[in-house]
Amino acid sequence: MTSPTAPPPVPTGATGTTGATGATGAPDAERLADDRLWRAVGIFRVASLAYAAVLHARADGDYRHGTGGWAVLGVLTLWTVYLVVRRDRRPWALAADLALVCLAVLATRVLDDPERVAAGAQTLPSIYAATPVLAFAVWKGWRAGLAAAVLVCVVDVVEVGGRISPPTVNNIVLLLLAGAIVGYAVELFRAGRRDLARAVAVEAATRERERLAADIHDSVLQVLAYVRKRGNEVGGEAAEIGRLAGEQEVRLRALVATGEVASAAGGEQDVRAVLGGLATGRVTVTGPAQPVMVPERAVKAVNGAVRAALDNVERHAGPGANAWVLVEDEDDVLTVSVRDDGAGMDPGRLEDAEREGRLGVAASIRGRIEDVGGSVVVVSAPGQGTEVEIRVPKRPGGQGGRS
Repeated sequence: MTSPTAPPPVPTGATGTTGATGATGAPDAERLADDRLWRAVGIFRVASLAYAAVLHARADGDYRHGTGGWAVLGVLTLWTVYLVVRRDRRPWALAADLALVCLAVLATRVLDDPERVAAGAQTLPSIYAATPVLAFAVWKGWRAGLAAAVLVCVVDVVEVGGRISPPTVNNIVLLLLAGAIVGYAVELFRAGRRDLARAVAVEAATRERERLAADIHDSVLQVLAYVRKRGNEVGGEAAEIGRLAGEQEVRLRALVATGEVASAAGGEQDVRAVLGGLATGRVTVTGPAQPVMVPERAVKAVNGAVRAALDNVERHAGPGANAWVLVEDEDDVLTVSVRDDGAGMDPGRLEDAEREGRLGVAASIRGRIEDVGGSVVVVSAPGQGTEVEIRVPKRPGGQGGRS
């Protein structure tokens, strides 16, 4: 005797909740989408409780304690009203929901006739026993749904005294499948919603980039290019002005190429696009063709550290030194290397600077990166330039590699 179940139908429109607002990944749209999933669980909860009441009414005369059965269903009814009206989805409420269902299943063994129990008759809650399984699946995905299903199945086996009949096996399998499949479908739905929000953010950034390019290409960029050209032709102070204009031209072209960096759902940014704005006539920024999405906090730390490293190149690498910024997207770690062809450093120079209280690298670079769980390696030799390798985890709590 067990509690047969089947997963509820996928709510109509559950995958269509990302309209003009939801597509941006806004919290209100996310809550609306989750509300539709929970509403489907609530509908299944009410319908399955009504079905359990009908079954009990038909078999009331066969129960040893029919009144006790109605009392159990009355408790489940009050609990259902509370959950549906209050929309309580807190962990304690979900745990209480699972506990009440398990107790209702076990109560069947006391209230029903032993012969009916041995014959595999329905439990008191019947398919209502699947509601906490579906709730756990919507709450935390397939693992939570499967765990709740396993607990209900164990209680079912206890209720029949270990005498498992073929119908009981079939219903247990259905319950396990319901928890796993519904939970997995919910995870896919939420992942698809995040991907959609990210894609729309990229599309919006692309449209803005095209608008900027159209607005400035025939004006600002051409003026900067003209100043750079004339400055090089005239020489003297005009050459320095031309050089500065050339650097700003490169920066502006990089901005047009990358556009404003929009935050995607989950608080992530494309670190490749952020660092692309640092390119100048003597700074080259390269990286993967596709976006490299990293939490905003890590992006800010990496951007600040790279800026500090480039500032060191400007100050200490010597006149005419060039720098290269390379972005590498590994599985769980983001690696950014800043290399220059300048004068380099003597061994132990950084340690001496820290002892003397000059904390440029220690605070501006290493301090920023260690705050987000990353690591920094500085390699340099006299006359061979300097390389600063920055490694940060792409997900909070990850490891940033070697230090």
